[in-house]
Amino acid sequence: MTATTELLQASLRLQRQAYLADPVPDYGRRLADLEQLERFVRDQQDAICAAISADYGHRSRHETLVTEVIPTLHAIHHARKHLRRWMRPQRRGIDRLAFGLASNRVIPQPLGVVGVIVPWNFPLNLSLVPLSAIFAAGNRAMVKMSENSRHLAALLMRELPRYFAADKLRVFDETGGVGIEFSKLPFDHLLFTGSGQTGKAVMAAAAANLCPVTLELGGKSPAIVLDDFPLRTAAERLLYVKYLNAGQICTTVDHAYVPRAKVEEFVRLAREIVSQRYPTLDTPDYTSIIDAKAYARLKNAMEEAQARGAQLIPLIPGQTFDEAKRRIAPHLLLNAPADCELMQREIFGPILPVIAYDDLDTEVIQRVNAGPRPLALYPFTNDRALQEKLLTRIMSGGVSINDALFHVAQDELPFGGVGASGMGHYHGFEGFLTFSKLRPVFTQSRFSTAALLVPPYGKLVDRLLKFLLR
Repeated sequence: MTATTELLQASLRLQRQAYLADPVPDYGRRLADLEQLERFVRDQQDAICAAISADYGHRSRHETLVTEVIPTLHAIHHARKHLRRWMRPQRRGIDRLAFGLASNRVIPQPLGVVGVIVPWNFPLNLSLVPLSAIFAAGNRAMVKMSENSRHLAALLMRELPRYFAADKLRVFDETGGVGIEFSKLPFDHLLFTGSGQTGKAVMAAAAANLCPVTLELGGKSPAIVLDDFPLRTAAERLLYVKYLNAGQICTTVDHAYVPRAKVEEFVRLAREIVSQRYPTLDTPDYTSIIDAKAYARLKNAMEEAQARGAQLIPLIPGQTFDEAKRRIAPHLLLNAPADCELMQREIFGPILPVIAYDDLDTEVIQRVNAGPRPLALYPFTNDRALQEKLLTRIMSGGVSINDALFHVAQDELPFGGVGASGMGHYHGFEGFLTFSKLRPVFTQSRFSTAALLVPPYGKLVDRLLKFLLR
């Protein structure tokens, strides 16, 4: 057994012992945990922004505040506001077989110890937003950070023990092989956010312990611009989301379907809009690609598509690549071969393929449905009938109509994929349910109907069965 395995197992034992000693924390304890989580974020806000920027090479403080700090604080506030209601037992009706003073109720109770495997692209958001639901449900948690989040992981490991005891929350860095061992632990639930390929390995490891998993994966989420929607508004909204965090978002617009007659105008608008937002590649508002491997993958994929006849259109003037700073300018991609890497694999970078179409059914709906189910769908249309048609005909994890990404930021909505883009939900009430056991409890009355259904069967049983079969 390696030292890493021993450390992980010892942490799990400690947390499970603490859970068994206090398996159902009361409202006050859970509220205090959520308040501590909020206090940590507020106290360490500047340090968090600096650490994440250091991990990226550069990321705008404003982007970290907008995409990580604010959503985390909102999730915690939402859990605090609704916690008492979420915790209430639910009264349920009584079946005919159990009439009289018998009663049914459903009690949400903590699962125990929850494992969280966090990706590098939004490491604060994707660790602490789940924790808001995990703590609201009364659980304890172990969190494994990405190898690309070393600065933030060091901050969390150094500072969080001032807010939480190790038997409540423990954070681990990825030092090589930690993720594999972490996913093998017999947690009471495991949440993984990351690629589909890694998700398969995590699910296989968890299966050995029959550990339930929530998988938040990725996929090629399409935007679909329809003729009736103002093209400039669609461009402004979807381009903002596409180049936020330099496209390194699992729920970003992976590619956009645009009516063929409007593609040229879309390109013109994109050049105008994006160059105003990012005047040069060196602007402090633009995020670097996370590491050299990801930078090389994106650049090679762009070169492959171009060599096969696709048109790459840079959207800002001047320099478009900076290997030293790992920056790639926002680009559009036109006429890409369907089997090139940028069209087959989740892009996770600042390149937007624009696909011209004439017929919505055959060139958009059928094409989307021919691939794996996406994590998100972004229709742009004010036509209610077309909105319903796309919602009915295309299955996805979530949907933002006439914008992109914003369904993820709604605390009242569940977040999760479907099929290849994931399984299970969290955020808000659905997060509370995911990390709770909904225990059905039946309490028998003094008189039991079952007492009338015992042998020897006779006319009384026949009459009772006739009543029950009505």
